[in-house]
Parts: sequence; C-alpha cells; structure tokens
Amino acid sequence: MPLYKTINPNKHTAVYVWKIEASFDKLSEGIDLTERSKNRLASMKSEIHRRGFISIRHLLLEAGYTDFDLFYNGNGKPHLKDGKNISITHSFEYSAIIISNVEVGIDIEKNRDKIKIIQNKFVNFERWFISKEDDYIEQLTVIWGGKESLYKIYPHGGLTFKNDIDIESFKMAEGKTRGHIRTYDWDKFYDIHFELLNGFTLVYAIGNE
Repeated sequence: MPLYKTINPNKHTAVYVWKIEASFDKLSEGIDLTERSKNRLASMKSEIHRRGFISIRHLLLEAGYTDFDLFYNGNGKPHLKDGKNISITHSFEYSAIIISNVEVGIDIEKNRDKIKIIQNKFVNFERWFISKEDDYIEQLTVIWGGKESLYKIYPHGGLTFKNDIDIESFKMAEGKTRGHIRTYDWDKFYDIHFELLNGFTLVYAIGNE
C-alpha cells in the first residue's frame, strides 16, 4: 500500500502523501481506531470518504503516531497529544497530512472546471494577478487550497475565504507564495507551498518559527 511521497519543507515540518489504491477492507488491516473514530467511520456512507479516513491513519503510522495520538477540539481541529501541530486532507485517490512544531494547514484538491463557476465565492483581490497565460483552473485551485489551508490553521472557525484570507501573487512554476489571515483577532502571514500531483493540487501553509 503506497506512501506516495514525503516532503520536508523545513527542519520542523514533514508532509506525507498517500495514494489510495487499495480497498477499504485491505486498508483497514492492522489499523486500530479509537471509539470516536469507529463512530465517525460508521457514519460515513461514501466509500471514498471511508478509504480516505483510513488512509490518514496509515499516514499517522508513517509519521510515528497512531489514531490514539490524535484528538479534536470543539471546532473539529485536529491536534496531536505530544503538542505538535497537524493538519489533514483527502480528496478522491489522495490523502495527506502535515506535522510541524509551527502552525500548519494542508489541502489537496482535484483540478476541475467547476472551480471557475464558484470562484466569486472565494476570489477577491487575487483576480488582479491571475494570468490567462497560466493554467486558469490550476491557479484558482491554488488560491482555494491556500485559503483552505489557512482556514484550518485559524483556531476559532468562522472565517470567510473571500474577505478574511488573502493569497499573494504567484506563478505556477514557482510553487510558492504567501497567505494572510486578517480578521479582528488575527493578523498573520504564512508561507504557502503548492505542487501538482497527476491532476490534483497539493497546497500547504506554514507559520513562522
């Protein structure tokens, strides 16, 4: 069962990506779950979501953790018992986690035409730098993924992608930019990294040390 890749953007941070190819039953072999996770899994009707959920537990093992090291706050934000920061994502046949000593968030999205239809819900000033000479769908997906990653960092919930989170200008070939959360109780910049994975876009945000 394939760990697709690992990324170490700095000495404090590791990204683990899983390509979900096995069946749910095969993925479940050797995975021990907390009662909370068993209940969450039982409530999932989608086979894709069930496989994604279990694949995340494999990534935890790759990072030296188990499901019993993971817990969630009242807003559903995941935490690790050793105090390190973690963020989780999965989409169709990929899942990923990022673990760090600093604030982090991660998102993976399939590159799809429908993002053009919903862009007005999350694109604000970013529309001024999106280049028609670059891949429009991929650029929009980076903006969405960057904002989703930053949303996952903010601990209180309730941010709007359009008004509270900004992504700075970037080129797809550069693979990085910066993001900004700006709201009544938060004003922070984060490094944003992104890369393409076989029709998907992986984006993750990293705070300052």
